[in-house]
Amino acid sequence: MSYRFEEYADREMLFIDLANRIAGELKDALERAERVVLAVPGGTTPGPVFDDLCCVDLDWARVDVMLTDERWVPEDHDRSNTRLLRERLLTGRAAEARLLPMFLPCQEPEDRLAELEEIISPELPLSVVVLGMGADMHTASIFPGADRLEDALDKRAPILMPMRAPGAPEPRITLTAPVLNGAMSKHILIVGAEKRAALENAKGKPAKEAPINAVLDGAVVHWAE
Repeated sequence: MSYRFEEYADREMLFIDLANRIAGELKDALERAERVVLAVPGGTTPGPVFDDLCCVDLDWARVDVMLTDERWVPEDHDRSNTRLLRERLLTGRAAEARLLPMFLPCQEPEDRLAELEEIISPELPLSVVVLGMGADMHTASIFPGADRLEDALDKRAPILMPMRAPGAPEPRITLTAPVLNGAMSKHILIVGAEKRAALENAKGKPAKEAPINAVLDGAVVHWAE
């Protein structure tokens, strides 16, 4: 397994550099295709990257933006990653981008999974994907101990997988490992000593114990204290 590890002097430098890197890769992809897809994580860590990226001079009208995973909650919920995207990425110049949904109103993700896949499928493969990693070595919503973990890691996995995991208060929906690995460019964003220790701890472990290992090959890991 081969990946590149880039360490930054501080988080601000990391966020600025990663935003510039993503913008450059999207511009290159737009020279080769009519539309491109950027998939990003939720949570608080990538917010500053979004703040920089949304101001970039790019043909955003030809960019599809989506989440790598989502909590199965309405968009106005305080735990909605979609809400974060609208507030911090799909604003400024990037307001012209098209959002590919990862939630449709219903009780359980299985109820409308097929509809979501129909929307996403024609836009694949991903052009650029940014992933995070938890201290438990999960990425997207591919958690150790999750109910559909092995299905999400399988090379023949569908585009999306509903996921329920210990400690996760609501169901999740996630892009599966083969879809994430199909991206033309992969970035992994981690900050802090705990996350770096988790990345080191993942070495040599099977993906079902350290799901981050399912997507590391060929990726660039960006880290700052």
